[in-house]
Amino acid sequence: MAGGKQTPRQKMINLMYLIFIAMLALNMSKEVLAAFGLMNEKLETSNTNMDSNNSSFFASLETKASENEEEYGELYKDAQQIKELSDSYYNYLEGLKKEMTADLEDPKDYVVMDKSDYLDQKFFQGDNLGPEGKKFMDQINNYREGVVNALPEGEFESLKSAVKTRFATSDGKKDDGKVEKRDGTRQDWINYHFEGFPLVASLTKLTQLQADIKTTEQEVLKTLLEGELTEAVSLTNFASALSAPKTAYYSGEKYDGKIIVSKTDKTSTPVAAELTLDGRKLTEGKDYELEAGGIKMLISAGAPGDHTVKGTMTFMQDGEEVPVEVNNTFATISMPNAAVISADKMNVVYRGVANPMTISIPGIPDNKVRASAPGLSRRSGSQYIMNPGTGRSVTITASGTLPDGKPISSKNEFRIKDIPRPSGTVRGESGSIKMPKNNLEIATVSAMLEDFDFDLNLAVSQFKFKVPGQPTVVVNGNKLDNRAKSALKRAGRGESVQIFDIQAYITNNKSYKLKKVSPVVVELTN
Repeated sequence: MAGGKQTPRQKMINLMYLIFIAMLALNMSKEVLAAFGLMNEKLETSNTNMDSNNSSFFASLETKASENEEEYGELYKDAQQIKELSDSYYNYLEGLKKEMTADLEDPKDYVVMDKSDYLDQKFFQGDNLGPEGKKFMDQINNYREGVVNALPEGEFESLKSAVKTRFATSDGKKDDGKVEKRDGTRQDWINYHFEGFPLVASLTKLTQLQADIKTTEQEVLKTLLEGELTEAVSLTNFASALSAPKTAYYSGEKYDGKIIVSKTDKTSTPVAAELTLDGRKLTEGKDYELEAGGIKMLISAGAPGDHTVKGTMTFMQDGEEVPVEVNNTFATISMPNAAVISADKMNVVYRGVANPMTISIPGIPDNKVRASAPGLSRRSGSQYIMNPGTGRSVTITASGTLPDGKPISSKNEFRIKDIPRPSGTVRGESGSIKMPKNNLEIATVSAMLEDFDFDLNLAVSQFKFKVPGQPTVVVNGNKLDNRAKSALKRAGRGESVQIFDIQAYITNNKSYKLKKVSPVVVELTN
């Protein structure tokens, strides 16, 4: 009775009953009655303490249910049902105990509680149970079956078995509501435990039943919460992720990241968050969403460079808001949109031209790259302009800092070439051309760069005009003046006139001196 898998407290109670039963065979003295009264008081004190502990358990479970209805709601309903059954049965027993001592001047004068008349008359009518006896049996049976039926299936089977044993109304040999006596005969459970016993003994037995109720409450709560805790820490509620001190690594570099696990169930869902991206406030639903395990970001990667997300996310724990700091950085680099193909020996920039250049270092944001050279200036991002000066070559140096803090620098030499020799044109044609006099008279003299990669806008400020047999005419501007037209009228059909010493310039860079422009020879067709 005092062995088996029972709590120390239960073993102590059972041992006291063994002593009590042994003493019943003796002629109990007043000291024995007083001893049972003291045992009753200790049990009542223990019940009061356990009731306080159970109330704290219920309050904790109620708080968790209010925080997370989906996870703890059903558990709280089960616990509430057990509590209602326990309170009802406990209060019934407490009322019965008060009735038993109502006629005593001092409810703690245990030495006068040596008679069994009260319960013998209340529970029994001759050899049968009276109405109050039947009510007493209904109370214990209803409580036992109510608790067993209220507990969910599965992990509560051992607890159900313990409740059935604790509030059993038979000895287990037969399910007949009886207990086997020493002589081998069987007696009704209620008669075996309560008929003919001194009042103080029955009072202590009722207090022990109340202790069993509080023990059942506590075991139910612990099993509910421990089962939930086991589920919460189950590895099925975790996911793995990579965590590294930087966002990018280079070939041959040692990867020093690690695999971490984080909770992804609903208990790890934040209830609120306040975040900023590079100082700009983010909006929930638009820029991020709260989900199990943390926060899902919905932001754009943004322009190339480093970006920082700061703020706090808030979780609920035991009814209180617990903030967690957020301070994370990620890097955005330009997405390549073409292969890099270069021709050796063809690194050339032209003097007098704004040479567009792209300068970047893979893995380093463009705003973290520094490029320098005479005549080099940044437009935006990785876009630069090179305006070379004197000399035959220029060296461009690009430098930056890798994510691990190591500096990197690279140099590249470019040959400097002059703009090639322009060709003179008349009506857009160059070299030797044919044209009627009247067309030449109104035509525009121009200059162009043939097969040149840059689209430069050239203008003509002066040229010389020569008709065979006539003096050379210097013309200012890009069309024939009156003197040139007069000379043209003296030319005959089939003769060739020359346009040479053409003075041209770049409209947006007049300071650059172009090479000598090639002449144009026009054969007159009339």
